[in-house]
Amino acid sequence: MEGEKNPSEGSSRRKRQVERRSSRCQMEAPPIEEEVDIAEMEVEEEEEAPTMNVEEEWKKRAKAMKSIRKEARGKEDRTKEAPAGPVLGEMRARVSWIVVLAVYLAFPPFQRERVEEMGFGEILGMERMRVDPALTQALRSRWDAEATAFVFPWGHMIPSLEDVSRIIGLRIYGRPVSGYTYPCYHVLAERLLELPVERRSSLVPKVPLQESLGLFDVAKVAGESDDEHLDRLVRVSRRELASEPRAKVDLDLRRFLVLFLGRLLFARRGDAVHCRFLPLLEDLSEVGGYAWGATFLAHQFDSLGTSERQTSTSRFFPFLQVWAYLHLPALGRGDLIWPGLVPIACRWDSRQDSRNLGDQLERLQEAIDSYPYLDVVWQPYLEEGDEGQPWLVQACPYFGRSVWLHALNLVLPLHLYLSQRSLSLRQSVVEFPVRDRFRRPGRSFRGLHDTTDWRERAKEQIDNWERRGKAVKSDATTDDAYLQEYALKYEGKVYKSARHQVDVAGEIASLRALLYSAVQDWEAAQRQTAVLRRELERVRSTGAGGASSSRGAGGSPLLLEAQLAGAVLRAEEAQRHLEEREMDLRLTTEHAMDLQGQRDQLQGQRD
Repeated sequence: MEGEKNPSEGSSRRKRQVERRSSRCQMEAPPIEEEVDIAEMEVEEEEEAPTMNVEEEWKKRAKAMKSIRKEARGKEDRTKEAPAGPVLGEMRARVSWIVVLAVYLAFPPFQRERVEEMGFGEILGMERMRVDPALTQALRSRWDAEATAFVFPWGHMIPSLEDVSRIIGLRIYGRPVSGYTYPCYHVLAERLLELPVERRSSLVPKVPLQESLGLFDVAKVAGESDDEHLDRLVRVSRRELASEPRAKVDLDLRRFLVLFLGRLLFARRGDAVHCRFLPLLEDLSEVGGYAWGATFLAHQFDSLGTSERQTSTSRFFPFLQVWAYLHLPALGRGDLIWPGLVPIACRWDSRQDSRNLGDQLERLQEAIDSYPYLDVVWQPYLEEGDEGQPWLVQACPYFGRSVWLHALNLVLPLHLYLSQRSLSLRQSVVEFPVRDRFRRPGRSFRGLHDTTDWRERAKEQIDNWERRGKAVKSDATTDDAYLQEYALKYEGKVYKSARHQVDVAGEIASLRALLYSAVQDWEAAQRQTAVLRRELERVRSTGAGGASSSRGAGGSPLLLEAQLAGAVLRAEEAQRHLEEREMDLRLTTEHAMDLQGQRDQLQGQRD
């Protein structure tokens, strides 16, 4: 939050989070390694979110926008002056979160314990976060669906399984989420959910699903705060839910999981809730054994591949927002409110920005285009431990590996070898993925027209998951070769702001990439020089005794002096290389700007 944040609001939020966490700690039954099901539901934000006051305000804004558009000079200006859509999208996303959380809190303790044993307790213990549609859209515009990676001026970056595990606490280990998909879920939904599903459909109507959990009116009342809204929904839901272990508790839990997976974790555009993962929910004791975190990452990749013009929030937005806060801190989009909480998403909230979406997006694109390469945080978890995070113990073997991710008919690759710098390696030259060369089974399969066993159809990729994929290795000593190939492939596409569109030939992209690599070399040489100087001083100060002990560490004082001299030469060479690159960059930039000015002048003469 920002400086004017209400302290009582922050206090109450922390109190509620502590209470929810303490309730989990009081559960006496030990966690069970159960198998989790995957529900890659295609769901969207709540319709009922806006209150009457908000609707009236929206109408006023819409009316005002008409007059603004009349005065606007072009289509691009009209796009920038439309804040109403994102406001509604944010409210709907927040209501989806509140509805799911209300049912969870309305559950009796033994039901909440079952949910936590499935591995979902950490997400449900998080505080609600503000949506940042400008940040989401800026990142989406830089997503390369072929590489399943972000394309930035400094190279590829990819959200990883470690990011999922540390940011939101989902389990990334276990069985892949795979199995059968069917052309019709009518009979299955009636048997397992006792809810209607249209024939030849995989969708459960949202309203009957919510009403089956006691939520007959989820809209916020005028003047009602988020906390009051949540408390009211918890009270009304509690009346409907079974309070003792009996037959109905499984029905309640299964309905909740469909709502949680479809309206929050794997939310998509649309109003109804997908139930194609329902077969995996039949045996609730198996739900906790699936790698839901890997499925979540596949769903994130798929969502990022949608149109970059889409501004609505249709996925679990805190993950991507916090990922950006950690890796690109200089953007300044997040506020660290509660340091030390785990998972990491519990520490952050989105920084409030009163500017309209168009202005926010334009400034963000410019900030990313000119982002200081040395301020990119490739390894944000170096100082993070695993205390209070038992899920990390079994998750660690999956870190740092390229692997196929599974979500039934959605099978996508995690090309971590494109982001070797996130593993403390130098980035080697690699073959960039091409859609025709790297066939993705099921990637374009969006309908459920036939009964399909994805364990057979994607058998090779499932075997890859069970082997934990492939470790990422690199013997490169510099990023230069990769960055040159990267600049040739993407050219000016790595820039999105208007002022950088002149870089269409990729010249400046290449020079900036090489400049970044040269700076790294220079700093590495400086660090090596400092280490050797300290060692040399230590050896000289200890005399003969120090000389004998230094042999075990690598040689005599004379050898150390030779190493130091070599390091100094390398540092000086790197510095000269850096200065040359700076000069090249400046000259090329000036040339590009001259060309841009000439083009603008000619265009003005034609007009």
